[in-house]
Amino acid sequence: MYPKQVEEGAAPLRAQSPPATGFPMNGGGGYYQAGGATAALAVQAKAPVAAWSTGLCNCFDDCGNCCVTCLCPCITFGQIAEIIDRGSTSCGTSGALYALIMLLTGCQCVFSCFYRGKMRAQYGLRESPCGDCCVHCFCECCALCQEYRELKKRGFDMKLGWHANMERQGRTAATMPPQMHPGMTR
Repeated sequence: MYPKQVEEGAAPLRAQSPPATGFPMNGGGGYYQAGGATAALAVQAKAPVAAWSTGLCNCFDDCGNCCVTCLCPCITFGQIAEIIDRGSTSCGTSGALYALIMLLTGCQCVFSCFYRGKMRAQYGLRESPCGDCCVHCFCECCALCQEYRELKKRGFDMKLGWHANMERQGRTAATMPPQMHPGMTR
């Protein structure tokens, strides 16, 4: 409880940090550590941040997707959301929800910027050229095209969806529950 006194001629005691207990912090890569009357903020090292494989305005690198995204962005968004959600939501469901939000409120950029942030977190991508919401509010089509190209460059065939991509890559165990073997029999 009380710090030990250092004897004369002895090596000084090193300050030891208390064990990492506390509450996780949102996005900071650190944790909040309660320390009685005082509180300390300890920041852990973040994962390396990678650059996007293509620029925001390189839409014509994939002209087909650029045209689809400009005419019907809900299709591109649905394909992106299915991959980012790892198959938990279908392309059709996400695309329909995007279209519904677009028709009712016109604020589909808020919904799609959430997925851009989720994608950046999954792949360790840099938040560039500006914040996710700004990119989607001012350059919605370009942002969707960039996300589509990024996933494509990471080996996903966007037309297949999550489950078919996992089968193609031989990783069906990632999405399927483990098989149960029967117990002992006599």
